[in-house]
Order: sequence, then structure tokens, then C-alpha cells
Amino acid sequence: MAEFVKAIQASALTPGQGTLVELNGTRILIFSEDGALYAIDEVCPHDQGPLSEGELDGKVITCPWHDAMFDIQTGAVVDGPADEGVRCYEVKLDGEDVLVKI
Repeated sequence: MAEFVKAIQASALTPGQGTLVELNGTRILIFSEDGALYAIDEVCPHDQGPLSEGELDGKVITCPWHDAMFDIQTGAVVDGPADEGVRCYEVKLDGEDVLVKI
């Protein structure tokens, strides 16, 4: 059963870039954009590229390997070559702690 796990302090997040954390063996990128928190899998499903090394433009992250683009709000593919999205995680703030449901 999924439960919320403390991932990071909110003050450690930098708007405009993802912050990589590892929770229960899963690499997750956490974003703070426009006052909202988002969390997605860090690995691109196309060819296992590191999304943590990609560029964030608004709410779209681009994989540095083959330019697959994903919406950080939904995990959906915005532009290929990926043909499947990345997993999104529920995120909430508890005081200064960012919690991710995994």
C-alpha cells in the first residue's frame, strides 16, 4: 500500500529545476513551479535517459538524450520519441517537509 514518505525540505527546492531524490530505491524528480509541487520518475521511458539532467521549460521537462518531452503535471508525453509517459507521484507539503506518496 502506498504511503507518504518525507523526501526533502521545501527550502531545498529551486524553482525552474528538478531536484533528484531516491525514495525506496526509486529515483524521483521533485519540482516547485508556480507555487505547486510535482513529482515524476527521473528515468525517461524511451531509452532510460536521466531526466534530472534535462532542461525544464515551464512545466515541460526535456530528456537530454533524445529530446523526449514530458509534462511534469501529468507525466504525459508532450513530444516524442517516447511513446509512453513517466509516472507521476502525489506530493504534499507538511510544514517544511515535502512528502511523496510511493
